Amino acid sequence: MKFTKMHGIGNDYIYVNCFEEAVANPAAVARLVSDRHFGIGSDGLILICPSTVADCRMRMFNEDGSEGAMCGNGIRCVGKYAYEHGIVDRPRILVETGGGVKELDMQVEDGQVVWANVDMGVPKLTSRLPEQIVVAGQEREFVGIDVGNPHAVYFCGEVDGLDLEKVGPAFECHPRFPDRVNTEFIRIIDRQHIQMRVWERGSGETMACGTGAAASVVAGAMLGLTEDAVEVWLKGGKLSIQWDRESGHVFMAGPAVEVFHGEIRLPEFDETA
Repeated sequence: MKFTKMHGIGNDYIYVNCFEEAVANPAAVARLVSDRHFGIGSDGLILICPSTVADCRMRMFNEDGSEGAMCGNGIRCVGKYAYEHGIVDRPRILVETGGGVKELDMQVEDGQVVWANVDMGVPKLTSRLPEQIVVAGQEREFVGIDVGNPHAVYFCGEVDGLDLEKVGPAFECHPRFPDRVNTEFIRIIDRQHIQMRVWERGSGETMACGTGAAASVVAGAMLGLTEDAVEVWLKGGKLSIQWDRESGHVFMAGPAVEVFHGEIRLPEFDETA
């Protein structure tokens, strides 16, 4: 299987061009290639596929093999790959995802995509504002926001000292979220800047999460804690998020980076795995 490793501010995935080859068991392949000791190393697998409703289709699989609906950092890399590898010939494209069709407007310099702005659609509130919950014996408040996939946003005094490897699973797998949930821990720096750490369902802590950044800014703006345009500081870098209240759409802008190409020989997977 030929692949390309790419990342959006450290949120890295293995990308496969399914215009050229098929991946028979993507869940098993995702588990294999994501392993940072025995595989290539990534937060998951993303397939770039033909689409009947957009320029291409993105299928995203987490590190544990579960399929996600949307990935903000991943979709910027899909746009970069599609433009630079000849799937599309223009910098404004549509990408089909499990969370709907998204529009990308890419900045191109010397034939290379260096930045992409994504219309993430209209976020949906999935909780009271805010909602109380008891996690690991402590009462907390969160805001539930769906931005193509579900998020629970928690505003904290500080986030650097959180032991997410220990507490992250308790948030992800809480009974309040029967399908599990992506969890954002947010420190308000000022009304235009926030710091974020994220525990993603199926992948654990990642360097960044684009949909999580979008959800966090919308949650902060709804609570009156931030402006509608916010710079989000993540472990891997920064994203610019803009919530347009008039249209309801939230926009995410950030870089996309191609790391390397390769080819891996896959074992024979059990098709039922």
